[in-house]
Amino acid sequence: MSRHARWLIVLVALFAAMFVAIACGDDDDEDKTPSGGLSGKLEIFSWWTTGGEAAGLQKLYELYPNQCGGTVNIVNSTVAGGGGAQARQVLTTRMLGNDPPGSFQVHMGHELIDSWVTTNYMEPLDSLFKEQGWNDVFPKGVLDIVSYQGKPYAVPVNIHRANVLWYNKAVFTANGLQPPKTLDDFFKVADALKAKGITPLALGDVDSFASIQLMETVLLGKLGATAYNGLWTGATDWKAANVTDALNAFKKTLDYVNSDHSSLSWDQANDLVISGKAAMTIMGDWLEGDMKAKNFTNYGWLPSPGTEGVYDALSDTFGLPKNAPNKAAVLCWLKVVGSKAGQEAFNPLKGSICARTDCNPSLFDAYLQSAMTDWKANTIVPSLAHGAAVKPGWLTEISDAVTAFVANKDAATLQNRLAAACKTAGVCK
Repeated sequence: MSRHARWLIVLVALFAAMFVAIACGDDDDEDKTPSGGLSGKLEIFSWWTTGGEAAGLQKLYELYPNQCGGTVNIVNSTVAGGGGAQARQVLTTRMLGNDPPGSFQVHMGHELIDSWVTTNYMEPLDSLFKEQGWNDVFPKGVLDIVSYQGKPYAVPVNIHRANVLWYNKAVFTANGLQPPKTLDDFFKVADALKAKGITPLALGDVDSFASIQLMETVLLGKLGATAYNGLWTGATDWKAANVTDALNAFKKTLDYVNSDHSSLSWDQANDLVISGKAAMTIMGDWLEGDMKAKNFTNYGWLPSPGTEGVYDALSDTFGLPKNAPNKAAVLCWLKVVGSKAGQEAFNPLKGSICARTDCNPSLFDAYLQSAMTDWKANTIVPSLAHGAAVKPGWLTEISDAVTAFVANKDAATLQNRLAAACKTAGVCK
């Protein structure tokens, strides 16, 4: 081959390389989709294993290939246990061992920020939020709670409400009773049901979050939104008389729960309501997803006693761990989670409302439409049991105190332990 021919081949190759670079952009940018499409494994870690939550997660998985393309193999890594206590233990071991999943479920607020963001385990997502226009479709309050030092670190997929009383309509009709709106009403109704051999309130606290959540709804019902919020800022004295009154109401509430509560999960407690063995349960609105999955329709709902006009909120989010494998696939997962199509597919099954403000209400049932209305109109407070109100260490101390109290019913000791936990957290004097 002549020297002239060899130079011609080199020049052609150089021009071809320049053309590919111009057409495809900088191939050193790890955030961009590979030229052959997304591939490999994408591990999604959560505690969504029951009924509506599992069905909603599956919808997101089904949307992924349509929105992201490629041949990604999604690995559904779940750890069962209501509220995610067991899942968080497994996740902590993995994160500390530099073995993160692609993305993981985490509650918005202190659970996200104090566990993973301030400890430098997560990547900021400000570029993704800007690219997807999410700063315009997520409410400012939600953006603030998923952000640290002005940068978002997780994509909220939903909004849940913790303070909901669910009841079996047939049980109330058969006994000529009305569902209670206040705590005084609750105790009157509970006495009437108990006299007829019906468990007034189903509780399943094999996972301790359920009893903590029951306590937070009673605190909210007795104290009101302002004093309830003050518990987490130091503005409300944990040893004050109104807190004593609220904790005594919590103690009285436990007189009306099923005797086997410590061996049941939250969804097993809901089975008691579905069967009519129990009349009511107080649980977040993921319970409605469980109702749907079990094809039970004869249920009603109210804000938990005394909390009308207040929305006790939490949110599930997904983020990008540092050193996450298959980063491009993870980023596309986050796009699905935050998309209008993703949230409209996921939330009606999960029993939650969109974190986005532009979802179509007609896709949601009567309860969820009412939740959408209340979310816009109610006073919003953070859930204690689900990591929005306090730091994880403080919540652990509260959990230990409540677990002991459910067994011994010593309200004075509970109050002292809760006051001490607030001091340990550096919030109370």
